[in-house]
Amino acid sequence: MRFAFYGRVSTVEYQDAGSSLGWQRDSASEVIAGRGRIVAEFFDVGCSRRVPWARRSEAARLLEAVTDPDRGFDAIIVGEAERAFTGTQLLHLAPVFLAHGVQVWLPEVDGPVDLADSAHRALSMQLGERSRREVSRDRYRTTAAMRAQARDQGRYLGGRPPYGYRLVDAGPHPNAAHALWGRRLHRLDLDPATAETVRWIFARRLVGAGLAAIARELNDRGVPCPSAADPERNRHRRGSLWTVQTVASILGNPRYTGRQVWNRQPHDHQRLPDGDLVEVQRWAHASDWVISSRPAHPALVSEADFVAAQAVCAARASADNDHHSYRLTGLLRCGFCGRRLDAHWVNDRPGYRCRHGQSTASPGRRGGQRESYVYVREDELLHDLTTALTATGDPPLSIDQIPALLARQGITIVCDRTRRTLTPASRPAGTG
Repeated sequence: MRFAFYGRVSTVEYQDAGSSLGWQRDSASEVIAGRGRIVAEFFDVGCSRRVPWARRSEAARLLEAVTDPDRGFDAIIVGEAERAFTGTQLLHLAPVFLAHGVQVWLPEVDGPVDLADSAHRALSMQLGERSRREVSRDRYRTTAAMRAQARDQGRYLGGRPPYGYRLVDAGPHPNAAHALWGRRLHRLDLDPATAETVRWIFARRLVGAGLAAIARELNDRGVPCPSAADPERNRHRRGSLWTVQTVASILGNPRYTGRQVWNRQPHDHQRLPDGDLVEVQRWAHASDWVISSRPAHPALVSEADFVAAQAVCAARASADNDHHSYRLTGLLRCGFCGRRLDAHWVNDRPGYRCRHGQSTASPGRRGGQRESYVYVREDELLHDLTTALTATGDPPLSIDQIPALLARQGITIVCDRTRRTLTPASRPAGTG
């Protein structure tokens, strides 16, 4: 028989792909010894087993070859079932292989898999579940260890250093084997070229300066933005100017207090409606952040000033120095420019408006100002929401409950001059 070999290795930074290919192919060769030979090879590198075959480059190529009548092989032999399949992947792929007359051989059954056989079907399900459990167990162990390292040791766990910091050597790796291989730890230290800019940003915010005003002043002074100051680590960004979100990201980063923070933007997998699995990166809620129990690097702002800077965003004083309450702050966006609507007190009632030109880092078209595209009265909008929710037949909600419901469900309201549309909320990307 002519066999196509399939294997996979994921963590290429910890495994030698050549060695992994070697032992998996040897395992496959032992199974088919005296019964056939390998005539084609498909080996995925740097690909998680949780990714469907259709989205693995080599597995997808193998699936395409299966449908070709002139494929040149009669069966598929995998190096290890748990490397090739996880969960119910084999059960879902089996009809495709069967339809084209291609057998699947596994070392675990020492031959072809026959899913019509109850024993083989039970074994394939067991192997798939064991593969899934291995992923879950390894992930739990890894994240638990990283959580402890960040919280108890204040250890730097990778990623780009925040603007204002640079990486410096922190001594040998605490794992003796890694230390013998020459691996060393790193920590954050002040960057002489950018640290003062961070201090200046916090100082300006603490005296009440707006995010757009801070960004415009930095651009006017010609201060390089984070992606321009460190282009080597920001190849995925092409921005050359400071933006409102860049300033907001700096002001909201607790690592500037000198404490290490981990899990602010964790990686996860999301299953799409068609069953496909994609990797996503989400902003975690502050309650899920892991903060070191003691300072881990030099601070650029005191903890008290950091907290005070966050409060500047939360409470705005009116012209008569009275603080007004806005129920829908952060939940409304402009349908024209996509920016968040600013709270605005007018005629003794709360409202929201697009301040395009005043709340951006770039100058406007009309003498530095842009017209407000949208203005929304809070009382009218809450009335419309209450009416709409009542019409669904759900239990009625009070006006005070509606903002909490929207925030909890991750929903924002996109407004133009005549329409209001509920959409899934999105968090902007990181520093700029």
